[in-house]
Amino acid sequence: MANKAPRTVYACQSCGYQSRKWLGKCPDCGSWNSFVEEREQTAAKSTSSIARSGLRLRESKPVPFTEIEAQDESREITGIEEFDRVLGGGIVPGSLVLIGGEPGIGKSTLLSQVADKLAALYGQVLYVSGEESERQIKLRGERLGINPAGLFLLSETNLENIFSEIERLQPRAVIIDSVQTVFSEKLESAPGSVSQVREVAGQFLLLAKNLTVPVFLIGHVTKEGTIAGPKALEHIVDTVIYFEGERHHNHRILRAAKNRFGAANELGIFEMTGQGLVGVPNPSELFLSERPIGASGSAVVAAMEGTRPMLVEIQALVSSSKFGTGRRTTQGVEPNRVALLVAMLEKRVGFHLSGDDIFVNMVGGISLAEPAVDLGMVAAITSSFRNIPINEHTIVFGEVGLAGEVRATSHAAIRLREAARMGFKRVVMPKNNLTGLPEDDRLEIVGVRSVTDALDALF
Repeated sequence: MANKAPRTVYACQSCGYQSRKWLGKCPDCGSWNSFVEEREQTAAKSTSSIARSGLRLRESKPVPFTEIEAQDESREITGIEEFDRVLGGGIVPGSLVLIGGEPGIGKSTLLSQVADKLAALYGQVLYVSGEESERQIKLRGERLGINPAGLFLLSETNLENIFSEIERLQPRAVIIDSVQTVFSEKLESAPGSVSQVREVAGQFLLLAKNLTVPVFLIGHVTKEGTIAGPKALEHIVDTVIYFEGERHHNHRILRAAKNRFGAANELGIFEMTGQGLVGVPNPSELFLSERPIGASGSAVVAAMEGTRPMLVEIQALVSSSKFGTGRRTTQGVEPNRVALLVAMLEKRVGFHLSGDDIFVNMVGGISLAEPAVDLGMVAAITSSFRNIPINEHTIVFGEVGLAGEVRATSHAAIRLREAARMGFKRVVMPKNNLTGLPEDDRLEIVGVRSVTDALDALF
């Protein structure tokens, strides 16, 4: 009997939803014009121990839980402190890490430096690029000042050829730049399609787990800032890291959105220099370096990102509008949260802000979604509205509710310690956080229960 011809399906490139006909809008994720024609194929049956990609993998057998060795002590430290922090203390052997970011943000530069450190410390590292030639990677390496003997470069997009080189070289780490350019010969769809990305990621997952080799995948992002391809890609990998930053700022932010081996939402900060990315050990000093003194509308808030405390300046500008309804423009904070806090100030404090334009900016290009930033935004908006500056040695933090109450936050002692280290003298914070705090003669701590109490303490 002749083999049946593969049928044609239309797959959404955002979520992977399949349809027999083309649709303008995906009924699953709501994306427009995201359907691409693909060939539907059935997986070939195989009883051998060779994976579909051609790489020979060891057989999987059940292992008693008590006989499995812990891996906390076997993390591979790269020596790049900010990168190790985001990963939870180092690279776990056999982990699959996905790094996404805007074009030109520095993903290839960062992983080139990581490859240099790993090759110098642990042995051979394979850097596979589907977008650059070996000469282009070499030029970037010379600019960064890296020249390790154990770093091997491969310009290839065919998955089967990549796996053949991995089997021959037996590297200690593999870097793929990028996952959307790699394709498998066993699928007829184009590179970057849902089926190809899912297949490539699944094969690299088998490689990482069976050979206990860490694999780093660089991923493209969409215009919304999320990693391109099906959402299943982020579920397959062990760690998802976003590389963020403003083009007009020198610093870059490495943020863990998912981490099976460490704390999620951990933050690493780098500075882009002529010699590559350099870690910033003191982000509070970086974000407060150009803070204006004696200016209204400026407040310093103690925030937590993962396990790291940071002091960040929030600026607000309240100005009268010629129109009946004021604008609400934000950068680095959630616009809906600002609108909620403004409505609370009108109802609970008596401010008339509905006809004013309000602009809120998180200085330094950083984005924070922590609830403890609420009191800082309220303080900055009130300072600009009254045109009264906040004392330069005062910081605030606390979550604000709709009733105007100031709620307790986590890690209060760590925030206070960072404030004292940076030379601040006074802290306005939730009163419910005062119990159990260690005494510190360097700080005057003011506990408040409501926004009214906080504003009385600040002004």
